[in-house]
Amino acid sequence: MKKKLLSCLLVFLSAGLQSAAADFETATSAVSNMGLGWNLGNTLDAHSGKAMADVVQSETYWGQPVTRPELMQMMKQAGFGAIRVPVTWYPHMAADGTVDAAWMKRVHEVVDYVISQGLYCILNVHHDTGADSDSHTSWLKADMATYNAQKARYEGLWRQIATEFRDYGERLLFESYNEMLDTYSSWCFASFATSAKYNATVATSAYNAINSYAQSFVDVVRATGGNNAQRNLVVNTYGACSGAGTWNSHLQDPLKQMKLPTDKVQGHLAFQIHAYPDIANLSSAKAEMDGMFTALQTHLVAKGAPVIIGEWGTSDSNADYTSNRANMLSFADYFVKKAKAAGMAPFYWMGLTDGMARSLPAFSQPDLAETLVKACHGSGYQGTFPTEDDFDVTYTVSYSGQWQELNLSSTALNVSDYSGLRVELQQAPPKDYLQVKLYGSTKEGYLPVSGASTAVSFSTAYGTSLSRITLQYCKTASYEAVVRQVVLIKKDGTELIVRPTVFWGCSLSVDARPKTSGIRSVSVGRGTDDGRVYNLAGQPVTTLRRGVYVRGGRKYVVTGTAR
Repeated sequence: MKKKLLSCLLVFLSAGLQSAAADFETATSAVSNMGLGWNLGNTLDAHSGKAMADVVQSETYWGQPVTRPELMQMMKQAGFGAIRVPVTWYPHMAADGTVDAAWMKRVHEVVDYVISQGLYCILNVHHDTGADSDSHTSWLKADMATYNAQKARYEGLWRQIATEFRDYGERLLFESYNEMLDTYSSWCFASFATSAKYNATVATSAYNAINSYAQSFVDVVRATGGNNAQRNLVVNTYGACSGAGTWNSHLQDPLKQMKLPTDKVQGHLAFQIHAYPDIANLSSAKAEMDGMFTALQTHLVAKGAPVIIGEWGTSDSNADYTSNRANMLSFADYFVKKAKAAGMAPFYWMGLTDGMARSLPAFSQPDLAETLVKACHGSGYQGTFPTEDDFDVTYTVSYSGQWQELNLSSTALNVSDYSGLRVELQQAPPKDYLQVKLYGSTKEGYLPVSGASTAVSFSTAYGTSLSRITLQYCKTASYEAVVRQVVLIKKDGTELIVRPTVFWGCSLSVDARPKTSGIRSVSVGRGTDDGRVYNLAGQPVTTLRRGVYVRGGRKYVVTGTAR
């Protein structure tokens, strides 16, 4: 059996491995052939602000499960053609810049999951370009002094990555860096975060640095030889800025100042930008995107390379999906069709399948996934979109210390809308072992769990809303409980099944039983969703300014002023 599985794997991988003599398709052809893309976000790019030797802890640090090959098979069967694999490298690099072998092996495994399905894969350097001033975590800045200081380390990192994947075929692309910002962490355009909102000296240094990093990247990868001599390579604009909007005359500077690197081969480079518009006013959002696509053609495509939209969504994609879904679906359909018409490949940022759903695997936003696929392939396209309802699932929560908590619900609830919650266990716990903890807007509540089924009634005694409900462990010794189901009950009697997730301290294993086939056991692992907001250096923050943040394993874009 093992020999058969190995033979199958080698057959799969043969689609991604080619001899150095083979001619790669051009970047323009690759971008066209990718179709629809998706980001494996908050996974290999997750980090804590410090070195992390434990590969599993690193991969799951922002609340996502360990990636499995079945996830990529699901994306392929749905109709996606490409996966972007963001990777943060600094937690796994020695002082001399050497990448830890265990981490490189894990990155290699995930790339193989993608390539084995015949999907395109974009591999990058991600949160090493974080929006903070910590030179350990955000060691790559769009600043000439920083470029000169980090040039050898940056080139050394790409030399290692390129050498590792040198023999892979044309479906693997390398991306130079993610959203690299100046030393002020300016979004929108270089120097925007300075006191005057624009500083020509800072901006010039930033744009010169971006072009220098891009040229270093191309030169180093090409020098490693093999298939890298003609591999399609992706370089990002400053901050991956898109030039969208008309509120400032400098918004298109990142496009205008971006240069196409000099290359030994012709036609094997692509540009990348990101886009997260506010869709509260749908017509305005569409008009802004129309302007963006025009600017991309004028200032990037005209320079001789296609454009990849490496990340896109809305300014608050999860909230828009929950409470503004009609606009969300309409905008998603519009955006993908516009990108396809422009010859650009759009990669949705990490939603669609999130958290435990990735382990099953299933889509947590199946209607959005289907909207994207049909916008790309046509309304008659028949992809498959499994949902969590297609699985019978039980959850084994392992507590290793007192007061550790499992999320029963981590979504804000108005007591006026919901009457209660029911948690069903496989068997009743010993007395005083478990309690349901309510995080009310006025005070916290603690209700003992004494039977296999525990019903909790909501009341305004704890406030008018509940921000979180957990299953908390009260003892000190290790203990396991099996959760069969968690149900929220609305005022009208409607019951909503919710999926428990790790809050803090405990770990969660999921036994997923597809309703149409056999048993599969998967592990979600230890999580760190503590309800706080983190910057892209993995540091908790209390004051939000314009930029990108992570909360509960999800990425959020703040587009307004400080608050």
